Amino acid sequence: MHAKHTLSGRAALLFPLALVLFEFAVYICNDMVQPAMLAVTREFMVDSSWVPTSMTAFLAGGALLPWLTGPLSDRIGRRPVLLAGVAYFTLTCLATYLVSSIEAFIALRVLQGVGLCFINAVGYAAVQEAFKEKTAVKVMALMANVALIAPLLGPLAGAALLELAPWRASFLLIAALSFVSLIGLLLCMPETVKPSHEKLPLSQIGHDYLAVFRNRRFVLSALCIPLLALPLMGWIALSPVLLVQDLGMTTVEYGLMQIPVFGGLIAGNLFLAMVAERWPLGRSVQLGMWPIVAGLALMLGGVLFVDAPQYTMVAGMSLMAFGEGMAFGVLYRFALMSCPEGKGTVSASMSMISMLGYALGIECFTLVYKAGGMTGFALLSLVTSLVFVCLASRMVALAMAERAEAEARTSERENQQPELASQGA
Repeated sequence: MHAKHTLSGRAALLFPLALVLFEFAVYICNDMVQPAMLAVTREFMVDSSWVPTSMTAFLAGGALLPWLTGPLSDRIGRRPVLLAGVAYFTLTCLATYLVSSIEAFIALRVLQGVGLCFINAVGYAAVQEAFKEKTAVKVMALMANVALIAPLLGPLAGAALLELAPWRASFLLIAALSFVSLIGLLLCMPETVKPSHEKLPLSQIGHDYLAVFRNRRFVLSALCIPLLALPLMGWIALSPVLLVQDLGMTTVEYGLMQIPVFGGLIAGNLFLAMVAERWPLGRSVQLGMWPIVAGLALMLGGVLFVDAPQYTMVAGMSLMAFGEGMAFGVLYRFALMSCPEGKGTVSASMSMISMLGYALGIECFTLVYKAGGMTGFALLSLVTSLVFVCLASRMVALAMAERAEAEARTSERENQQPELASQGA
């Protein structure tokens, strides 16, 4: 049951800011650390094949608990669950100073990734409940922008910090950001649900999840999301090796190369925001497929035919990221509305599919890169995008047809009402 609580004054500002800071700390824990992974492998005296495993482990951690954090916060309250999650994440970042082997480091990355589980199911739900509708929409828009800024700033900040301090300092900085967020949430976060003393209905939760995963349309729709994002995720995981080790760039140059890539992603999202009101929902996905495939084809062509392919690789990934920005938000909406179960359960199911898809996909990219180098990476990226296009084209066409049919029925009912009223008169 939701508690009647509307924030105002200082709390209305500090609560979302503290939550945004935690989201930023969790996301940058992935993006800021990747530039340091070559230094990590050198310290632990292992080869560079461990570099993308750090990201795989982090995303795998994000898939462990979203099924539980939402229902748990329904029972005991959003505030204690989120505060515990922020404190937990802070401690896992500080624990980096205790690891002395690559295996311990990767295990800790899994534990750090669990921090992702507290953002969607608990943090976002609290925002929706704590604010009036229009204010909540504005806050959620800000948090979405943070999700895009983190991968843009993270690699550059991580590379710059690596020039000044040991790699473990990155985790100290992330822990400090998370701790500041914890203080802000302790002071200003409201409790937006009425805690229940009833037992957590695990059997009902299992029944709901089973119904969602039995829905073939949901599964296919949800799979479109990791298929769309995997080339960019693979780029984030492997670009330190591709650009620094294979092509001889410095870590700062590597960081600068990420700016156009994530700038393309931001531009794609802004373009979607501009056309969302004017275009039928789904058209941006159909048009976004063109820059996705064209960009990855450009990257593959550069790897095959250009002596110094870093610039064509970055240009191709930037174009692909623009198309991803055009498509991602609409695909998320289609997947969320693809089955009738509670949206919290559906959202958690999407999160688990996405995180597991990212983790498995990045491992596939790593194996293909080991076997085929840059050519293998570029070729797998293009193949992944073609599979996405085949699957998404069908799902989007079906969703658009159903929406058009529903709108036609609504229009027909509205037209019939005046006629019935005149007949009655």
